[in-house]
Amino acid sequence: MTTITLPQLSRRIGAADQQTILDAAFAAGVAYPHGCLSGRCGACKSRLLEGEVVMAKHSPFALTAEKAAKGQILACVATPVTPLSVEWLDTDYVPREAAKTTARVLSTSQATHDVVILRLRPSAPLAFAAGQYLSLKIQGTRARHYSMANTPREELIELHVRVVPGGRTSGLVSRLVVGDVVQLTGPMGSSYFRETHAGPILAVAGGTGLAPVKSIIEAALSLDPDRHVLLYFGVRTERDLYYAAHFRALEARHAGFSFIPVVAVTDNPEHRSGMVTDAIADDIRDLSGFSVYMAGPPPMVEAMQALASQRGALANRVYADVFFTPEAAKQEELL
Repeated sequence: MTTITLPQLSRRIGAADQQTILDAAFAAGVAYPHGCLSGRCGACKSRLLEGEVVMAKHSPFALTAEKAAKGQILACVATPVTPLSVEWLDTDYVPREAAKTTARVLSTSQATHDVVILRLRPSAPLAFAAGQYLSLKIQGTRARHYSMANTPREELIELHVRVVPGGRTSGLVSRLVVGDVVQLTGPMGSSYFRETHAGPILAVAGGTGLAPVKSIIEAALSLDPDRHVLLYFGVRTERDLYYAAHFRALEARHAGFSFIPVVAVTDNPEHRSGMVTDAIADDIRDLSGFSVYMAGPPPMVEAMQALASQRGALANRVYADVFFTPEAAKQEELL
């Protein structure tokens, strides 16, 4: 057992052999900032004050070699070698302890050929920040993570679930009926809406990454109806596009909001074609002053992180939530 000191919380916790800093924090009940859990988003970026760690493979956009040389680490892939002291870099992060509750199914609806919208009524209020996620468990299956698509002010919970062929949990989600009970644990994640950050917002979603982005956008517009907000939604094909009418209606109510769907392969003249990050690169030359929120598959997130940096976005105004591909999700669900 290795000792980890967390000065920001005035706490010391223990890490078992081969246990990462983030896993040790979770085991001790510490709400450490995090996102993808795989070294891709940078949400758990921290400063090593004392001690040594071994870092596993990670995205260079989550942590550059230059920053690593200056003592920065990613808690999700850093394993202590000696007793250490560490602090997270996100000074805006507010720890929120996860709570457990149950919820009843209010409705399910088919958004696309493989995405189900699940609406739940929790038995106790679930306090969270727009953009965070929860853990959903159905009896007899492992818990899975899904982001809340509703805003914190709403009583109901809305989840966007991609149904993975052969997947245990997502397969059961698609068969839930009104009145069924599920277990929820949350909130989790630090890629959430920062209410204190003023200025325009660029929101980028890929697939069901639309869920947390939807929550962030609607929370931002509820605070400032005139705020300049751009939503780019990237999907593979026309049949993967959903909630378009919802965002078109939002455009009609808010002059500063724009919805730009980007379909990788399409002959529909009403939609942009190609990669969503290419569309953004064509449209926006300067991201200085923007807050950038992104959620989607790893290639999209990494490309957007690189673009945000190239176009002048401040590192402390860029938030990423990695959603794994259906293939990766299937492998995980079959475990």
